[in-house]
Amino acid sequence: MNIGILSKRTTMLTGRLKNCLESKGFNISIYTLDNLVINQNLLNQDFYILKSKNLFFLYAGYFLEANGIPVIPKPDISFIQKHRIHSNFLMKKIGLTTPEIYLGTIDTFKKQFSVEDFPFILKPLMGSGSKGVKIIRTLKDLNSKGKTILYLEKFVKGIHYTVYFIGDEICTLIKPPLSDEHVDMKLIETPDDIQDLITKWRNYFNGDLLFGHLDIVREESNNKLYVVDPGSFPEFTNWKCRGSPIENICKLILEKYEYIKKK
Repeated sequence: MNIGILSKRTTMLTGRLKNCLESKGFNISIYTLDNLVINQNLLNQDFYILKSKNLFFLYAGYFLEANGIPVIPKPDISFIQKHRIHSNFLMKKIGLTTPEIYLGTIDTFKKQFSVEDFPFILKPLMGSGSKGVKIIRTLKDLNSKGKTILYLEKFVKGIHYTVYFIGDEICTLIKPPLSDEHVDMKLIETPDDIQDLITKWRNYFNGDLLFGHLDIVREESNNKLYVVDPGSFPEFTNWKCRGSPIENICKLILEKYEYIKKK
């Protein structure tokens, strides 16, 4: 079987996925920005793994789906977790608690915010993880000019978690605030309310969300859980729970492809 991987890089998790699948006898081709052209040649693979949420790779995913080639995870699932407005409103629809968000230009914020409103978290509209994320303590911390639309979240003070899930296995870690998934984290036993939150998130996607993560903050004063960021395909750098994340991800992807073929 021929499998394509859409990824920004050939190393790290992508490289390990390639090695895992090749060890099972499959032919693997990795498509990065250096060699990806969205045309009929892509249709020579049996299915694709969508590792990157970069828009160009998402476009490739939509092209493949339109031509009957399965893509795992589905491009819609990856896109909705990359676009912070979409993901925020989806989580509210599902019943998850998220921080209050604010959208506007620097000029509108100057007219509406007072000192008591701060701090906020500034995030790119498109993205996931900590890239481009910074804490905003005063209006002077906002360097934007003109009519650029900014996305702000109300800062939630409390314990920060990264919660991985692969199939039914959940791995919960405490992390430093505003850090990426590559910093060292402390493994803890998954609390019941976090288990319920992950189950609710996964159930919405009706079996299509095979793995991923949620960044969560437990608010200091009321113990409430706020979901601050979803991720469809993390690197699983801090996976410290049972089993090999690579082997389990490969297994889930191959099982999903077999299921799709039979439909």
